[in-house]
Amino acid sequence: MPLNPQLDTLSDYPFEALRTLLNPITPRVNDTPILMSVGEPQHQPPVLLTETLAKHASEWNRYPPMAGTPELRQAIVDWLTRRYNLPAGALNADANIMTLAGTKEGLYLFSSLVVPREKAGQRPVVLVPNPYYLVYNGAATMAGADAVFLDATRDNDFMPDLAAIPRETLERTALFYLCSPANPQGAIATLDYLKQAIRLAREYDFVLAVDECYAEIYDKAPPAGALQACAEIGEGFDRVVVFHSLSKRSSAAGLRSGFVAGDRKLIGHYSHLRSYGGCQVPLPIQAAATALWCDEVHVEENRARYRRKFDIAESTIAGRYGFYRPDGGFFLWLDVGNGEEAAVRLWRDAAIRVLPGGYTARAAEGRPNPGSKYIRLAIVHDEATLEEAFARIRRVL
Repeated sequence: MPLNPQLDTLSDYPFEALRTLLNPITPRVNDTPILMSVGEPQHQPPVLLTETLAKHASEWNRYPPMAGTPELRQAIVDWLTRRYNLPAGALNADANIMTLAGTKEGLYLFSSLVVPREKAGQRPVVLVPNPYYLVYNGAATMAGADAVFLDATRDNDFMPDLAAIPRETLERTALFYLCSPANPQGAIATLDYLKQAIRLAREYDFVLAVDECYAEIYDKAPPAGALQACAEIGEGFDRVVVFHSLSKRSSAAGLRSGFVAGDRKLIGHYSHLRSYGGCQVPLPIQAAATALWCDEVHVEENRARYRRKFDIAESTIAGRYGFYRPDGGFFLWLDVGNGEEAAVRLWRDAAIRVLPGGYTARAAEGRPNPGSKYIRLAIVHDEATLEEAFARIRRVL
């Protein structure tokens, strides 16, 4: 049976690779397994979510609008305006906002909209931070582009070095996926950095898509946003979109609710495309999402819990494994010398499952895999479990 040949160029999904690595191994200890490999929030979502779903239970039988209800889109506009100090009226709920069934499908499908058959007479390029969310690479590959991996290492503060991108690459670029706070390193793009990326997008006629899904989990200062950078530049949202989700902000990963916002022309075209291949969000879920975007109390409580978890991490493993306290997100990115070997040892000798950092990155253009020395730990468990996990990690590593 003939298949799209691009499938053969996709790397293994990281958790498939992890199962291949660890499933044949039985832990030697009787300790309860602690799974720190998956970034799945463990906090319970606010009661507001279930109460709103129940209140709108009579609406499950209705087809929802693809773009989102007016109430949800306005709630998103109001939140973005407050959160990023945007000028009043800068965003229009009908033109600049589209709801998504989570951001994963939105990020993936977006490449189908903005990647042309060729750019500058050649195969187009999609820029991807390295390490990266696997969806970025999959979206680039299946859209027929060359994914160009921009290493984000300790040497460049875990953000791609924009000044180092060759001009010939920028001329071929159709799309740049940028993640801030970064997954997995927790680095945050400064406002000046975002402005530089926006100016490159406009100079070289490509689209900047900023994944800001971890923006509400931060340690000290709230991360700047790409729409905020656009507002300060003062030329509208041309060629810029941002993606946000309730999965991390509200511990509501199962709700599958997010949005894309920004350039009105792109949002308009994206609406047309999603009418063919997008997934509608049920009306009760849209009502719950509206309530969650309007409430900040549960977000502040959520953020405080994660800060306490990083307090535990810092008190138990600071000074080891290249530990640093991330500015955002809920991952630790630990330098253990060899990520795969450390993952095997931790599972075999401590019943702790972590993700080798090399599974979230790749070697490109003769450079070593920038994640190969690392392991990624999701700091999502309760405080007692984390204290036990770090004690085991210290014992084994």
